[in-house]
Amino acid sequence: MESYFLEWANLLLRWVHVITAIAWIGSSFYFVFLDNNLQKPSSPDLLEKGVGGAMWAVHGGGFYNPQKYMVAPKKIHTKLHWFYWESYSTWLSGFALFTVLYLYNAGTFLIDKSLMDWTPVMAGSAAVGMLVAFWLVYDIICRVFGFRKNGELIVAGLMIVVVAFCSWLANELFAGRAAFLLVGAMIATAMSANVFFWIIPGQRKVVAAMTSGETYDANALAIHGKRGKQRSVHNTYFTLPVIFAMLSNHYSFLYTHEQRWVLLFVMMLAGALIRQFFVQRHGYHLGRAANPWPFAAVGVVMILGVIVALRPAPPKASAAPAMPVSFAQVQSLVGTHCLSCHGAQVQMKNVRLDSPELIKQNAQNMYQQVVVTKQMPMGNATGLTEEDRALFGRWFQAGARLD
Repeated sequence: MESYFLEWANLLLRWVHVITAIAWIGSSFYFVFLDNNLQKPSSPDLLEKGVGGAMWAVHGGGFYNPQKYMVAPKKIHTKLHWFYWESYSTWLSGFALFTVLYLYNAGTFLIDKSLMDWTPVMAGSAAVGMLVAFWLVYDIICRVFGFRKNGELIVAGLMIVVVAFCSWLANELFAGRAAFLLVGAMIATAMSANVFFWIIPGQRKVVAAMTSGETYDANALAIHGKRGKQRSVHNTYFTLPVIFAMLSNHYSFLYTHEQRWVLLFVMMLAGALIRQFFVQRHGYHLGRAANPWPFAAVGVVMILGVIVALRPAPPKASAAPAMPVSFAQVQSLVGTHCLSCHGAQVQMKNVRLDSPELIKQNAQNMYQQVVVTKQMPMGNATGLTEEDRALFGRWFQAGARLD
């Protein structure tokens, strides 16, 4: 029953996590779109109010006129909406999902003893520590270099090095699937920490000064807007790399590759370059930025390079016909490699394989997980060989007979 309820927790938390992530990413992309499409108004009344940019849009049968104040407006006439729960809910649901799936089952999902033979507590502590360490390093880099001359280029260059190192380190310490997800979680933690520690506190200081009834220096408050904008822009570049890292841990041909950390890093960098294209294209159409197509082109070429590099080798011609596989051979493999997680005591994913009938019933799913995607056994903790996988594949393709 424990594994059954854990699977439900996994499903529901994943559901919540995806929904809140969509809300957070959607609002982030929307405000980046606004910033790159706002134009300085010519209307005297808007200029007098301090409006630095405005645009018109139509959606759902209505017309919208968003306006951005470069300094704090003199008065806010309606309720002020804060955009932060999308970020917090995404991180909290994601960390809860990481806890249920990876930390609670660290021995199965987090540890690859061929890489690092440590206890579940040690592995889990190291994983959480890496989340914190990544944020601290990133935050220090931003504070030290962010507002210097060419600061954003320096920050970008240093963070490329940091992400590359973290991709290598995670794949040296943890099982491949967990390593990919952990790198994505590191970056996602920095994104949410940007909102929690910098963006929202800065905005609260501005609002508090505006509503205090006392005289305030709008120019002095502008530093909070600059810091918030800086971290918000960083978040938008982090988005596509994070999404790739989170999705790619479901594709074993990536996280089982010998150079998997290189693949992860290259694909995330390609995602950041493609995101740069989408950010810059709006300014380009308004004549404020250079042509963004080179960024997209480089990103696509990098992805195509990975695809070509990972193409499967042509199968070798067999000198002799394959021997038929008996069910007894398959049942022996299942007993050795599957029953610890899918037996009478534990049924991960609500799958049970401790009888011939149950093996036959789940043969299609087993073929996909064991032979096609090679995701099972998780992290190949039981040492299932390629010959074993081929044996199971031949049994299934011959009709999955029980005799």
